[in-house]
Amino acid sequence: MDAQERRNAVARELESSPAPVSATALAKQFSVSRQIIVGDIALLRAAGADITATPRGYITPRSAAGVRRTLACRHSGEDMEAELNAIVDHGCTVLDVIVDHPIYGQLTGPLNLSNRYEVSQFILHCREESAAPLSLLTEGIHLHTVLCPDEQAFSRVREALRQQNVLLED
Repeated sequence: MDAQERRNAVARELESSPAPVSATALAKQFSVSRQIIVGDIALLRAAGADITATPRGYITPRSAAGVRRTLACRHSGEDMEAELNAIVDHGCTVLDVIVDHPIYGQLTGPLNLSNRYEVSQFILHCREESAAPLSLLTEGIHLHTVLCPDEQAFSRVREALRQQNVLLED
């Protein structure tokens, strides 16, 4: 398999996978180094492929049914897990986190967290890497784009975050 055939196969793998696929898993599957896969992803993106890197691996966005909304929140780093769990516990997916940085403008980190297991793995990964949340750059203020099955689920999420005192409101 030459490099172009491998890149095409990587793209097909990402399109068919229901979950994120790590560069390490792709490297093992195609018997190349992780760095080769990272380069392949860069070349696929440069060629126009819509590939997103998440904390759990690469995904290709799919159109999902539901209500897409944005939540404004503020909390300390210690409250991040409770906040994320409050969202996924109501059947919603946390698509990303967004902060408004004074130098770089809007910074967005894709999350794609849909359940407590994914949240716990994300939190564990943050701890293992000693990685601070983006919201620490903005004194805890951040946005989340969420995908909810319906307006009622979104309302339940807002109320849960309100009860946690993390929802920013007028």
